[in-house]
Amino acid sequence: MEKKASKILEEDPSGRFVKLKGVLGKGAFKTVHRGFDREEGVEIAWNIVRCSSLDTKQMERLKQEISILESLDHPFIMRLISVWEAPSTRDIIMCTELLTSGTLKDYMKKAGHIPLNIVKKWNKQILSGLNYLHNEYSPPIIHRDLKSDNIFINGGTGNLKIGDLGLSVVLEKSRAETLIGTPEFMAPELFEESYDQSIDIYSY
Repeated sequence: MEKKASKILEEDPSGRFVKLKGVLGKGAFKTVHRGFDREEGVEIAWNIVRCSSLDTKQMERLKQEISILESLDHPFIMRLISVWEAPSTRDIIMCTELLTSGTLKDYMKKAGHIPLNIVKKWNKQILSGLNYLHNEYSPPIIHRDLKSDNIFINGGTGNLKIGDLGLSVVLEKSRAETLIGTPEFMAPELFEESYDQSIDIYSY
């Protein structure tokens, strides 16, 4: 027990979730650590969203986006389990389900050739998730950064889940920085900052 406890780096205010040693991924605004849900007895992803550069208006917008994400319930959308603000740093901590096989991009690199029937299955799952986001809410939820880096896979079932929803635009520091990254997935409308949910279809 002492050995396991020594791996705990932090816990949430309720004591249900703990952050463990081990970084699963790191981006411009977010670091993902391995975590554990004491109530359910399962591993989770402990996401730290750095908000030090956000002003009050941007912070409120981010919280609004996250409150929407908490309501999502779809088999091919990554589930947000809990969220809170770290009082000392103003960082937003989000606990999400953990898909142990990582991103679709990394999974395809490891797997090599993917049979056509599997590709069709994955496409149906992605489209099912997008259909839910675009049609179950008013106004529609737009992903804005759909790519294989933001789609995660459960290697045990072979099912996909769309992740990293709605945060890319909220967290942008400037329009110029938004255009840096993966322009090959960006619809032309994004450059004009006037767009609707169809930009996700372009990325797909």
